[in-house]
Amino acid sequence: MNDESVNVLDAKSSTTVRRTLAGRLWYWWSLFVAAMLLLILGPPIITVSWAARHRYWVYPWANWGARMWLRLSGCEVRVIGLENLDHQRTYVFISNHRSYLDTGTLFCYVGRRIGLLAKKELLKVPILGYGMGYVNVMAIDRSNRTRAIETVQAATARIRSGVSFGVFAEGTRARPGQLLPFKKGAFYMARDAGVPVVPVAIKNTDVLMGKGTGVAKPGTIEMTIMQPISTEGLKTDEEIAGLIEKVRGMISEELSRNSLESY
Repeated sequence: MNDESVNVLDAKSSTTVRRTLAGRLWYWWSLFVAAMLLLILGPPIITVSWAARHRYWVYPWANWGARMWLRLSGCEVRVIGLENLDHQRTYVFISNHRSYLDTGTLFCYVGRRIGLLAKKELLKVPILGYGMGYVNVMAIDRSNRTRAIETVQAATARIRSGVSFGVFAEGTRARPGQLLPFKKGAFYMARDAGVPVVPVAIKNTDVLMGKGTGVAKPGTIEMTIMQPISTEGLKTDEEIAGLIEKVRGMISEELSRNSLESY
């Protein structure tokens, strides 16, 4: 190998190190911002809302905080398909999940107030765990079938009352580029509440802050909201399984389309 080749390799290695370092710093900056927003906003807002017995006061602040976190993390959100929704109807939004960034995106940008089903581990996060109940974020324990069913039933009751819900149907974050099998609970929720499901594809978040990468970078998140699918008339497990396959296929197809960032 000649000296010129060695210099080229050294330059590439140095560039990779700089990019990795910048990515790690940006990753920890994003987590730091999330922690500070929770610490600064959470306690006073929750306390005042609790004292006034107006729990709904927390929601607009939570929405603002999530938007601010995405913005300070360098993320711009582009939403496609809001025109597919009837603002007078209640829905269950079914989304893929590849990054922490997905939660704020789905929570803030579907054009309406929604609740979320979340992993039980979030209950352990200081301030966030306690405040979740104020904004219709319900923790589900998938390791305990009885408790999971109870949570799904409670969420179904809220959907019947007119509160739309967002669900990451994979049940956990997937690795960059992956789409895991879908859990069925959200589809039974929609069927039992008599509301349509809405497939949602969130792109680029695995590039910007992917699971297991430990790095992050600024960029654009693209969220595509597809046509609602009726759950009316679904009765058997086989029919629900068919709906799950259809929704997952639609999301998979949309994720495979060219997005704003290169995978």
